[in-house]
Amino acid sequence: MTMTVGELFIALVLIALVLLVSNALRLWLPWLRRLFLPSSVIGGLLLLLLGPDVIGRFMPTLFEESPGLFPAYVQESWSALPGLLINVVFAALFIGKAIPGLRTIWLRAGPQVVVGQTMAWGQYVVGLSLALLVLVPMFNMNPMVGALIEIGFEGGHGTAAGMADTFADLGFEEGADLALGLATVGIVSGVLIGTVMINIAARRGVVKPTREEDQPDESLREDERPSTEEFSEFKKDLAQEAGTTDPLSLHIGLVGIAIVIGWLLLTGLQWVEQMTWARDGGLEILAHVPLFPIAMIGGVIVQLCVMRFRLERHVSTRTMSRIAGTALDFTIVAALATLSLTTLGDYFIPFLLLALAGIAWGLFVLIVIAPRVIPENWFERGIGDFGQSMGVTVTGLLLMRMADPKNKSGALESFGYKQLMFEPVVGGGLFTAAALPLIAQFGAPAVLGLTAILTVGWLAFGLLYFGRMVPDRGKGRWQGSMARQVNIG
Repeated sequence: MTMTVGELFIALVLIALVLLVSNALRLWLPWLRRLFLPSSVIGGLLLLLLGPDVIGRFMPTLFEESPGLFPAYVQESWSALPGLLINVVFAALFIGKAIPGLRTIWLRAGPQVVVGQTMAWGQYVVGLSLALLVLVPMFNMNPMVGALIEIGFEGGHGTAAGMADTFADLGFEEGADLALGLATVGIVSGVLIGTVMINIAARRGVVKPTREEDQPDESLREDERPSTEEFSEFKKDLAQEAGTTDPLSLHIGLVGIAIVIGWLLLTGLQWVEQMTWARDGGLEILAHVPLFPIAMIGGVIVQLCVMRFRLERHVSTRTMSRIAGTALDFTIVAALATLSLTTLGDYFIPFLLLALAGIAWGLFVLIVIAPRVIPENWFERGIGDFGQSMGVTVTGLLLMRMADPKNKSGALESFGYKQLMFEPVVGGGLFTAAALPLIAQFGAPAVLGLTAILTVGWLAFGLLYFGRMVPDRGKGRWQGSMARQVNIG
């Protein structure tokens, strides 16, 4: 695949234009806002409809060897973008965010760490069990299909798109399209099912979300006003504008440093692997690990240096989030635009089984496990883990805001701390990246055994440690600090 800088530029401009159109559609069509579909997903689906697998099948070819409305070089550029931009997303993940000590994280977010880890490792157990019992023997699929629930649901579009090269290297190219399809199903079903669960919880008294009409008639409601931290970040951004270095350039430079550190680490680890256990055709794991989870470690190193030399005032969390968010939007649009609908059609039944199994496991953890592990405000905190496990972090934040608009439960802080002990490993972290090579090298049964041990271990720890703090845990009922009895299970 070869392309010029001009061709890549045209491909990027088209993505920017379709993001503008998708934002306009969300303003004009209320039902799109009610679905809470991100503009990037809407834009990606629009380009998919205009591509070779939909409109391109029914219209004359406008460009040589390229059915649809876009020339071949645009499709090639879009195919290459996700694997590159996902590194920016993960490199910027922790830059600008205070990294507290492990004890602080554990005390604030320990129960949610347990629920999140149980959810993620259980997705491997469910997926690999389904693969070994049904998908491999009945549909002759690659055993690596068992990892798709975690990659698509917990990892989301960005992770699924970023691992496209790994799928191809390991001979499972259709896995990338299936993972992207699962990520789309996860976002939509996560929002819809999460909304239904919040309404059920509200009717049973588990939560009391504030209604729109209960808010004071002001131009800016209290829960929408910027917090002290947000206002502080805003003032920091204004101060940076007065400096000689453009703040956006500064932050992009930090992301670049994080990516370079990640590349050096990964290259060094791969060299060690080739010089030791992988010599003479031995076991290769790191050779198939993509750059983005190691770039995330590079971002942590950059942030630790920022904190060590007390440079926090020069690094804006909001600006870094904008960089990561923009890169993620472009990643999702490009990935969905090049999604193969033919692949989804060829594997429709396996795809449907994976989606249903993933949804069922997420609901089981939310309804059965979360109330027995999280000592208080279990639903407000558990619904965030459910949303994240079905799509992206934003889905979890959205559901938590719906369940607890004013964050009276403190779920947002606990959720944020949980990410520091969660994302480096699963949900797009190191194990997510290594899962496919591990299955290819050791086989699905071995990885199933490992993930089953981890799932049971996290669950047992949560029940025995945090579960002791839960009133009437055996009955699945809640009292104490919540001052009410509920029974959603």
